[in-house]
Amino acid sequence: MLSRWGVEWSVADTHNPDSVRAEIRPNTKVIWVETPSNPLLGITDVPAVAQLAHEAGALLVVDNTFASPYLQQPLALGADVVVYSTTKYMGGHSDVVGGALVAGDSALGDDLAYHQNAMGAVAGPFDAWLVMRGIKTLGVRMDRHSENAARVAEFLVGHPKVAEVLYPGLPSHKGHEIAAKQMKSFGGMVSFRHKDGEEAAVQVCNRAQLFTLGESLGGVESLIEHPGRMTHASAAGSALEVPADLVRLSVGIESVDDLLADLSDALK
Repeated sequence: MLSRWGVEWSVADTHNPDSVRAEIRPNTKVIWVETPSNPLLGITDVPAVAQLAHEAGALLVVDNTFASPYLQQPLALGADVVVYSTTKYMGGHSDVVGGALVAGDSALGDDLAYHQNAMGAVAGPFDAWLVMRGIKTLGVRMDRHSENAARVAEFLVGHPKVAEVLYPGLPSHKGHEIAAKQMKSFGGMVSFRHKDGEEAAVQVCNRAQLFTLGESLGGVESLIEHPGRMTHASAAGSALEVPADLVRLSVGIESVDDLLADLSDALK
């Protein structure tokens, strides 16, 4: 969208700092990363990429939505700005739409606040109150999300219909060691690829009952979606396209035995 305004961009594998270095141009102003990323759960070494950004005179912006500030603090790792969709874990109850920018430098924070005020991107008071309410239980919820997601990931690893499980808490995940250094725990998001392809992945989403079919994430209830047809459909044909056989889970805080039973039925 921003290319219409003359903004240029390129894509790098941010798990690999050399890939990031190769994409830095003389006019690079921002390096933007998600860690863990949506929906492939990629992990970025924030201190390493922060060093690259600052050497190039650029800002490092980290979308920390999947981790939440309870599990990861990017400013302490060298980031300049942290982005949150407060719709997700910060609110935690799927009843608010909002976002937040957190700046480590007061002058940059003032500049962002000036633009926010000028553009009118200001949350309503009730929306702000809902996020404040959610933050009060953030730690308790994130502990349970992480515990349940770890059990779900372990179940999927052993399932004959699953080709690959993407969860940074698994020792087999290529970003596991970095995530273990940067994060308190590994969060509530799990993705997996179905051995039988796209249609089979879509049918898993349709058959699940306790996992509700929906595009959002981070609420107390568990959600399931097919990124290729839902959240990431607009990325088709681009460098950000996701595998067609991918299923993304937002693991909630319900009884994990009920969640495992639901997935077992959906995968049959």
